[in-house]
Amino acid sequence: MQSTDCTAARRGRARRVAAAMLGATLATSALAARPDPKLDAIVDTVAARYHLAGVAVGVIDHGEVVYTRTKGERRAGTGEAIDENTLFKIASNSKAMTSTLLARLVQEGKLHWDDPVRKYLPDFRMNDPWVTEHMQVGDLLTHRSGLREGAGDLMLWPEPNAFTRKDILHGLAYLKPAYSFRAGYAYDNLLYVIAGEVAAAAGQDSYDKLLRREVFEPLGLSRCQIGGWSRDAVGNVAQPHAYENGHNVVVNADDANVPDITSAAAGGVRCSLDDMLTWARNWLVPTPAQLAWLTPAQRQIVWTPYTPMPISKHRRDWDGTRFYAYGYGWRLADVDGQFTVSHTGTLSGMYSAMVLLPNRQSGFVVLINSEAEDARTVLIETLTKHFTAPADTHDANWYADQLDADASAPEHKTPGPVSRPATVKDLATQLGQWRDPWFGTIKLCPRDGAVRFTSTKSPRLVGTVMRAGQRYLVHWDKGEVDAWMDFPKQPGEAMHMSKVDPKADFSNDFEDLAFHREHGCE
Repeated sequence: MQSTDCTAARRGRARRVAAAMLGATLATSALAARPDPKLDAIVDTVAARYHLAGVAVGVIDHGEVVYTRTKGERRAGTGEAIDENTLFKIASNSKAMTSTLLARLVQEGKLHWDDPVRKYLPDFRMNDPWVTEHMQVGDLLTHRSGLREGAGDLMLWPEPNAFTRKDILHGLAYLKPAYSFRAGYAYDNLLYVIAGEVAAAAGQDSYDKLLRREVFEPLGLSRCQIGGWSRDAVGNVAQPHAYENGHNVVVNADDANVPDITSAAAGGVRCSLDDMLTWARNWLVPTPAQLAWLTPAQRQIVWTPYTPMPISKHRRDWDGTRFYAYGYGWRLADVDGQFTVSHTGTLSGMYSAMVLLPNRQSGFVVLINSEAEDARTVLIETLTKHFTAPADTHDANWYADQLDADASAPEHKTPGPVSRPATVKDLATQLGQWRDPWFGTIKLCPRDGAVRFTSTKSPRLVGTVMRAGQRYLVHWDKGEVDAWMDFPKQPGEAMHMSKVDPKADFSNDFEDLAFHREHGCE
């Protein structure tokens, strides 16, 4: 009788051989790409207009990679050129990989989409006990939980912070719903973190190891990274940038040892352009081996529309979109009458996009290492029109001009409040330590003649309390979105916070905080 270790080792070798064989059938070669002056003009125009530190674009047509273009530097000023193997943070494009991991576990019989979350995570709690009992595995992926948009994201960002996945599991119970369960759409990240923990429990291994074993290795995504890894050993890693004073500067640079992050299942994957094109072809032109790896039935499930999404004016006017919905880690929509499957990814200084047109086995990937929301939007529109409306005469500058006009409209301008540093006397009765049940403790205490806000678990949220008329706000040292502070008017009431700019990114989730004062400054 063979030992368990020997049997496990043999199975491991067999799995690696099968993965290598499958990966070999899926490998994407940049040699297949050919020059395209029209696409070059799009990339060059966008890169110049938005001062991108770097960008990588790949286009697939009828299942084949027909175009790749890389431009710029991994780290501005170093001369280290971006190429097809450069790693980028793909941010929320990670969500489709998480849903695929769960689909693999469903296919293997280790869980079911309609299983209660508590079957795998007994400590799981939502604010509403009924929702706690009825939340299913599939619900974690569809942004219809009832949570406010971006609820609890301050446990994930800004990084680095000391929040753990256990903190998120604990904190969910204190996030009050904004609407009824399954009654509408509001993007969230925390439940994707929970989905990763469900995968870990069902697969009896860490999320990171499972994603490598069940997704990266079988598909030959040889450069993709998740969990902790060595920046220098892996090499060729793009750094995020901001454009300041006429120059691109690195922000949130990687340390030599890149740590595992709490948000991994929601947005922690890094991949190269070549790997992302391989990932895209896996969905567009599945081989027999690939269809055995993930069956057509599971592929259909993750591409099923579960939650209707609001359609923006731009989508209606530019694309004629009348259908827009969220599946399991994917957005589904009609564009110029054609079915598209897509997602975007956004992190500080890193933007990504993947758009697929399954009916014509075509699509594209965009990876950018700059603050580049408008640049990404313009690339998505112009590259999509390359397939859906090839006769369209609107170029990249036309879309960029439209976005600029919108941004300059009076209704989109929010002037900052006139403020001055609050004095210790102003806040004499408010100084001390405060606590929120999911965010933890903060301190409002004097230092160098000012009142300083410090957070125990989120060290980047440090700033000076300012007075604006009869209201107070905190101005963060590190450039985060300023937040109003509304102190209680009666003893026992909570201090609430909110974004000074109501249109700022929803992950600045100050609105879900409710601090109660515990004691004065020590």
